[in-house]
Amino acid sequence: MRRIYMSISKIVQKTASRFLTGTLIASIILILMPKGIMAQVSEPPVHPNVVFIMIDDLRPDLNCYGTSIYGDNKLMQTPNIDKFAAGSVLFNNEYAVVPTCGPSRLALLTGILPKKRAALSNEACVSFLSNKPPSDTPRTFIADFKRQGYYTVGIGKISHYPDGYVYPYTAARKSNQLELPYSWNEMLLDAGKWGTGWNAFFGYADGSNRTGRAGAVKPYERGEVGDTGYVDGLTANLAVKTLDRLSEKDKPFFLAVGFFKPHLPFNAPKKYWDMYDEAKIGLTQSPDLPEHINKADLHGSFEFNFYKDGEEHPSLDKPVSGAYARRLRHAYYASVSYIDAQVGKVLDELKRLKLDKNTIVVLWSDHGWHLGDDRVWGKHTLFEYATRSVLIVKTPDMKRGKISRKIVSSVDVYPTLTELCHLPVTNHLDGSSFVPLLKDPGNKKWKDEAYSYYNKGISLRTQRYRLTKYFRRAQPTVELFDHKYDPYENENVAAKHPKLVQRLLAQLEKGNTGLFEAQ
Repeated sequence: MRRIYMSISKIVQKTASRFLTGTLIASIILILMPKGIMAQVSEPPVHPNVVFIMIDDLRPDLNCYGTSIYGDNKLMQTPNIDKFAAGSVLFNNEYAVVPTCGPSRLALLTGILPKKRAALSNEACVSFLSNKPPSDTPRTFIADFKRQGYYTVGIGKISHYPDGYVYPYTAARKSNQLELPYSWNEMLLDAGKWGTGWNAFFGYADGSNRTGRAGAVKPYERGEVGDTGYVDGLTANLAVKTLDRLSEKDKPFFLAVGFFKPHLPFNAPKKYWDMYDEAKIGLTQSPDLPEHINKADLHGSFEFNFYKDGEEHPSLDKPVSGAYARRLRHAYYASVSYIDAQVGKVLDELKRLKLDKNTIVVLWSDHGWHLGDDRVWGKHTLFEYATRSVLIVKTPDMKRGKISRKIVSSVDVYPTLTELCHLPVTNHLDGSSFVPLLKDPGNKKWKDEAYSYYNKGISLRTQRYRLTKYFRRAQPTVELFDHKYDPYENENVAAKHPKLVQRLLAQLEKGNTGLFEAQ
């Protein structure tokens, strides 16, 4: 009898699918189905939509994060993200696997820790995903969603390339080679007056860009333009239009929206600069090099110094002045507020279309950023400022916001989303689903550790400590920071606590993938 029902079901679906919605088809099948069989057939799981918002170089400098190592975040004007967080689970301690764009996104997308040094390059997605057959692992979770019936759309910077196509900074037009060839039904970007994704990524309000001007630009701009005077405003508008289109589809969708700011250059429309009084912007609690470390841990702000017309050029030996540091922080904050407004447009449209009732929303940043902390302007270190990032997750059933202070990693996102969407995991993953933390943010059984990799080093973050081991000759090679007494990581205390170091080194070994030892 069950076989007869299944045959009837297939016939009805095949003949009616052109004319009826999935809900109506299901209703007809239930009417035709005898009661005895109805009890035997389990209801198929619901597959919610997913909107995944990615923000480049955003550290947890947001009002909703409260007071932290970054200072009093009440100064930050981020009303839209704050409102979103008020109905979500905010992960206060989420850590990037690699503190730079491409590798961080590879780890997020595949749920896999880096095991080869190529996984630390900005070309990591090209190396491991662009030229591989779709049956090979690793695969992105987006590809898995697509294979299992989701309609997938990417807008902006999701992997490393700003429009999802592989081509050099200097190319006159984008290529036809997708960076994630098996992930997308559509990969979109409105590059506007800049012409290409890379030009828009480094774009200024007059339509020029850093590359075209050979770096003879400032690292910030206060533009006399509206929101669409920079590309992220165009991205928000495109996301709104795409949501309208996706709302008409009879299948679940996965929409990823990748905003560029506050990545350098810190460019934003004037109205977002005007939200801040520069004189009230504080400076870092880590103005000098941490004690008892090696300078090799840090860098001379090389990416920042690509912007040759900056008023000052920082190095580890010569920090910028307090006045210039405030100006740069002002520019960064303005860029964050600009992005907050664009995020608001996407979330408002989701609600207007009533899609929020069946949509999971994730807001994530790929890593943090030193804003003069430890004399560095940039990412690319294994310190808290560069590795800690933003993660806020909302499921349709959430009524009020919660904060989880448990340690989570970007590799945990893949298994979490597949579980929330009732999809099987077909890859080997290094991450763990944090669905238990969505239900109970203080879940005592959670693993509570995260690993980050860069600069010939592995860093373990636990609730209280950061232990970093460098695979190099320059001493010291082991560093311990006690966040109970030193949340700013201003002093390496490894030499004072040899027994604790040995215990934590054993824990760190669980995250040692052989990345630096075998090559």
